[in-house]
Parts: sequence; C-alpha cells; structure tokens
Amino acid sequence: MTVHFIGAGPGAADLLTLRGRDLIARCPVCLYAGSLVPEEILAHCPAGARIVNTAPLDLDAITALLVAAHGQGRDVARLHSGDLSVWSAMGEQLRRLRAAGIPYTVTPGVPSFAAAAAALGAELTLPGVAQSVVLTRTSGRASPMPEGESLVRFAATGATLAIHLSIHKLAQVTADLITAYGADCPAAVVYRASWPDERIVRATLGTIEAALGEGVERTALILVGPALAAEGFAESCLYAPDYDRRFRPAIASGRRTGD
Repeated sequence: MTVHFIGAGPGAADLLTLRGRDLIARCPVCLYAGSLVPEEILAHCPAGARIVNTAPLDLDAITALLVAAHGQGRDVARLHSGDLSVWSAMGEQLRRLRAAGIPYTVTPGVPSFAAAAAALGAELTLPGVAQSVVLTRTSGRASPMPEGESLVRFAATGATLAIHLSIHKLAQVTADLITAYGADCPAAVVYRASWPDERIVRATLGTIEAALGEGVERTALILVGPALAAEGFAESCLYAPDYDRRFRPAIASGRRTGD
C-alpha cells in the first residue's frame, strides 16, 4: 500500500499531469482538498472508489484515514492544489507517514504562480531585468513568516515577486513594496488562475488596490516586478547565431565550427 501525494494543478482540470491522472485512476481511495481541487479531477477515480473531501478535517483525522487505508492494503491518491513543494501542508503529513512506516510517493503539479504568469502572457525572468522569482507570502494565522523573510528584503533584490495567500493584505503589501520598487512598478493580481471565473487586473503598485476594488479576499496571486511590463530588454544569448552550444554550434567567419 502506498499514499500517492499528487499536485492537482492550479484549477483547470486539464492541467493535471498524466502521471497524476494515472495514479488517481488506480487508487481505490482518494482524499482531496475540496476547497481548491476541482471536482472534475475526481472523474479519474475508479468506479467504487472511496472519495473523501478533507477540507473540514484536521490533521489527526486525515492521518487516521491514511493509516486505516494502509491497514486495509488500499492505495491512496492524496490530492492537493497546485504543486506540493510550497504551502501544501504535505510536510507534516509525510512526517507522520514516516513515523508510521507507511510508504508514499510525491507527484508534482502545475503551480499557481506558473498559471498566473501564463494568464498574464508573461515571462517572469527577462535578460537584464530580472533573473530571479521569489515565491513568498505574508504572515498568517496558519504560518507566521520566519525572521529575516520580509517583502521589503525580497524587494531590495529587484526580483519578480509572486506573493501568495496575501490578497487580503494588499494595502500592506503595496505599502511595503513601494519603498523599494517605486509606485510605478508594474503589478498584477490574478484571481483563480486557470479557473473558468479567472480574473486579471494589471496596474502599478500605486494603483493596483484601487484597480482591483472589493470582493477578492482569497484565491488570488499578487505579482510585482519590472519584468511584468518590460519592453526594452536585451534578447537572450540562447538563440543568438554566434552563441556556441552543444546542439547548435556557433557560426564563425562564415563557416560552422562543428557538426
């Protein structure tokens, strides 16, 4: 018996990976985070599968379900939204499974920041503008930020920031970031990226709060940084004709330097 942790993607049911789909299809038990995982993904569960929405359950109750499935020799598909590597609460579940001697696997999913960038039609790393993306959040009831991790410090790098779980603190976020980026720095909010009711708001740090208006209190990502609206950036050397690389040797003095 194995517990298969599966990143179910940002929302659109067809952004589930093939590996994730196939694992779901062969597991007789499926535990899913119903607040964010679309029910269309549950259509991949086999007939007669036990399907449990874990949204109203605490960690002890979820662990008890996993232990019970293990005792019955039944594989479990454990679905979380987005990708499991960030803010999935997978870590504490894995720790309990290790303590109980229950095997598990982890299948990555499409993360929400990637879906948001796709919705914006944006590359978050542009030559000479930004070469780093910081995935971060503000302190919340579930998880305070560690000392040393702050928006002000991250902003000082000039990187593109993808700020999760913080839309309800948009005023604080913009106030913190304006000191480093300036009020004219490009900013965007993507609400429910890839869902049918996706909404995109583009503005600047100085205007994003007014542009967004009221009503968006969760399930939205804030993106900030010069790369969101840069136009005069240099082209990458990757596709330059004189850039020598293994699969496309450079052309020098009118002839190829290799095959």
